[in-house]
Amino acid sequence: MLKLSLSVSKFARPQFLCVPGWSDKSKSSCLLRMTCRMSEEQCLKALPAMGNESLKRGVEGKSEPAENGKGVKRFKANAEEPDKEEQKKLLKRKVVLLMAYSGKGYHGMQRNVGSSQFKTIEDDLVHALVKSGCIPENHGTEMKKMSFQRCARTDKGVSAAGQVVSLKLWLIDDVMEKINGQLPAQIRILGLKRVTGGFNSKNKCDSRTYSYMLPTFAFAHKDNDKQDQGYRLNRETLERANVLFSCYKGTHNFHNFTSQKAARDPSAKRYIMEMYLEEPFTRQGMEFAVIKVKGQSFMMHQIRKMIGLVIAVLKGYAADSIIERSWGEEKVDIPKAPGLGLVLERVHFEKYNMRFGSDGLHEPLDWVEEEDRIAAFKEEHIYPTIIQTEIEEKSMVNWLGTLPIHDFEATASGNQSAKAQDDEEDGNNDSD
Repeated sequence: MLKLSLSVSKFARPQFLCVPGWSDKSKSSCLLRMTCRMSEEQCLKALPAMGNESLKRGVEGKSEPAENGKGVKRFKANAEEPDKEEQKKLLKRKVVLLMAYSGKGYHGMQRNVGSSQFKTIEDDLVHALVKSGCIPENHGTEMKKMSFQRCARTDKGVSAAGQVVSLKLWLIDDVMEKINGQLPAQIRILGLKRVTGGFNSKNKCDSRTYSYMLPTFAFAHKDNDKQDQGYRLNRETLERANVLFSCYKGTHNFHNFTSQKAARDPSAKRYIMEMYLEEPFTRQGMEFAVIKVKGQSFMMHQIRKMIGLVIAVLKGYAADSIIERSWGEEKVDIPKAPGLGLVLERVHFEKYNMRFGSDGLHEPLDWVEEEDRIAAFKEEHIYPTIIQTEIEEKSMVNWLGTLPIHDFEATASGNQSAKAQDDEEDGNNDSD
């Protein structure tokens, strides 16, 4: 060992002269440590690099502080500098992605890690993020590592034209193009914006707007009107529908419009800003109309049950008074309209935009520049899917056939069979 030490010091000593601030004691201490762990050849290769590494004070397995006080993971120490591709990976930033998707064939938005039986929108999104090089592979199985959050969960078969997710990713070149290149055609990233480090798309969302597209024969009275695609919505029925939909405006207890929510649970109270039926239009020989609803937040199945109850009233199965009765503590049997026509249109961030939208560092999350792309996606992927699926599978026709089995005068003990059929049909998936 002594012979090796003398041999190393003969060659290594001159290398210490180029490292400013090192005392003789420091040089000797470092030299002795190296002789115990390294061969002469390894020492000669490592010593020239030690001067630069000592100034960086980088240590393998440790982190350096970032601006927000949290550690930023460093690359493993080696004799070479990280290449440009690795340096880019250090620039992980919090962003939001504007998503549009057709929900047909998917079991909702939210991913169920470890379950491959039911495919979700997030399954395909995470796969695309990994394949495009935006996130490490391990973030795909541990989504908390990228601070992932969706603005709204959507049920099985529900589509979206303005879903927003927040996450941390590497800002690689042509990031949107590369992500879309790994996604199926029915899912698209339409926009990307930088946001504040603590941004959470769910918590920062002030309200959400949904639309529901359906054939107008759903409003035809069961005794007086045609029950097929030959039906045309008249002015009187449209106006009556809007009177009923306007009853939902304001804050009400919607415990009857979801599942497993007690009547006295404070979270059952939800605020609805507007709800109305738009003018009808014709596609492929069938008349359709769109219902719009904007609310602060919605519970599982809430929108579909709100629509289902109004349809039951308009068709003559239930009295107008059932809407107000449903807000009481009594359990009311409420039918749930099919998920096919439901679309998440837009999520709103008014408070965030007021505070950060014009601070010179961040953009407002209003997606004005993306309007054309949103409209084009709906026309190409969402509306045709809803129309064609309705024509082929007759989801609304089949659901209307279940309305007579509901007992709209029943209490909790009398409505279990209809509720069970609703839950079985939908699989108890995620919220609207």
